[in-house]
Amino acid sequence: MQNKLKLYNSLTRRKSVFKPLRRDFVGMYVCGPTVYSDTHLGHARPAITFDLLYRYLLHLEYKVRYVRNITDVGHLEDETNEEGEDKITKKAKQEKIEPMEVVQKYMNTFHRNMYQLNTKEPSIEPRATGHIIEQQEFIEKLIKKGYAYEKNGSVYFDVLKYSKKYNYGKLSGRSLEKLQSNTRILESQDEKKNPFDFALWKKASPKHLMRWQSPWGKGFPGWHLECSAMSVKYLGEEFDIHGGGMDLKFPHHECEIAQSTAALGKESVRYWIHNNMITINGQKMARSIGNFITLDQLFSGEHKLLSQRYTPMTIRFFILQAHYRSTLDFSNEALQAAEKGLSRLMKAIETLKNIKPSDVSTIDIKNLEGKCYEAINDDLNSPILLSHLFEAVKYINSVNEGLEKLSDTDIASLKSLMNTFVFEILGLQNEKDISNDAPFIKGLIDASINIRNIIKLNKDWSTSDKIREELDKIGIKVKDKKDGTADWEINPK
Repeated sequence: MQNKLKLYNSLTRRKSVFKPLRRDFVGMYVCGPTVYSDTHLGHARPAITFDLLYRYLLHLEYKVRYVRNITDVGHLEDETNEEGEDKITKKAKQEKIEPMEVVQKYMNTFHRNMYQLNTKEPSIEPRATGHIIEQQEFIEKLIKKGYAYEKNGSVYFDVLKYSKKYNYGKLSGRSLEKLQSNTRILESQDEKKNPFDFALWKKASPKHLMRWQSPWGKGFPGWHLECSAMSVKYLGEEFDIHGGGMDLKFPHHECEIAQSTAALGKESVRYWIHNNMITINGQKMARSIGNFITLDQLFSGEHKLLSQRYTPMTIRFFILQAHYRSTLDFSNEALQAAEKGLSRLMKAIETLKNIKPSDVSTIDIKNLEGKCYEAINDDLNSPILLSHLFEAVKYINSVNEGLEKLSDTDIASLKSLMNTFVFEILGLQNEKDISNDAPFIKGLIDASINIRNIIKLNKDWSTSDKIREELDKIGIKVKDKKDGTADWEINPK
């Protein structure tokens, strides 16, 4: 089964059979969030896309090392002006808190939302600030090989020098000639040899909050550098898959290819996989035009564009209804249709549990299973897979109404098929089952709060704070009262 999976490689611009470097092991690196704001609808698409790929690779019995980074420094507000301000630093100044408080706050929100969407945790989740030494070592290697240069405490990648030997622009299709004619030339970029050279290390101004000592003075790493350094550290100089959103092709992933190739003398990544964007009522999602929707707002319904609240599984189902490489347009009508479709699918699975077997079958379950595998093997074609699963829904309802027959063996096969594709591979959950767990979950939370109250009476403030922090990570906000006890609430703003 393993050798039938075909993936679209953004680098070669074609689908091909996936063949990992090592027979039973897959190394996969996916660009994670820059944690300076709440997780939004746009974050959900890559999260679910690469969760689907991760789940299917595990189903194929590969051992997978899935690395997803956290960008907590180096992502400038305006990547065309590298004298601009780091997004996290800017947010810290706005909220009058430490940059690492910004990081922790929004990283907690991201993890909670990923749990709600039922995405599997990555094998490793490295942070840029935890790998400053590796990034500096990567820069030194590039300087030594002549592909980077230092100027006034900053270090830049020499794109023109690189292009004399390698093909800069091979991923995005942007030629160096086009870059030369279109690049904005700013006075602040005069220290670069060429305006399209990008920063590997930036000198920190006296007011810059996030800074580290380096061979070139105090500064901070460029955004593109972290992924080259961390992917190689955890997956080796060559690895199988690098994923991310289509918006990262240029400049981020193009710069990654250049850095890694120049430093190592070879390309690191064999398959580049990119998910397409989500639009809202036909428009690109942006804060400036007011159509920016966070996941918490979707789950609560508290946004002017929302006519109701939508559950995490409705969002997941909605995203899986479109192929990951196609644009997906959000609207209330589309989400309501997804809600109904998900409900119909889960209702059929419940019906299947109670179907009485016949002596013979009038439905070919083996053929249905083959079509499901054919769809998922075709570049993770989740919409076609779902169409086959709804074919199964039609069969289940027909058997339940006495119009078709299934033997005991075929009922077991159909149950296995639905469990494998709906729950294991697509990662959907029956929200009825989730809600049935509510009394049990409430009891666990109440018990945690009661234990914390006892700990507070003993004045063990450190342990008390630790319990509060752990509950906050899963979306439980503890509210201390004047009498020394506490209340709690779920999914706070």
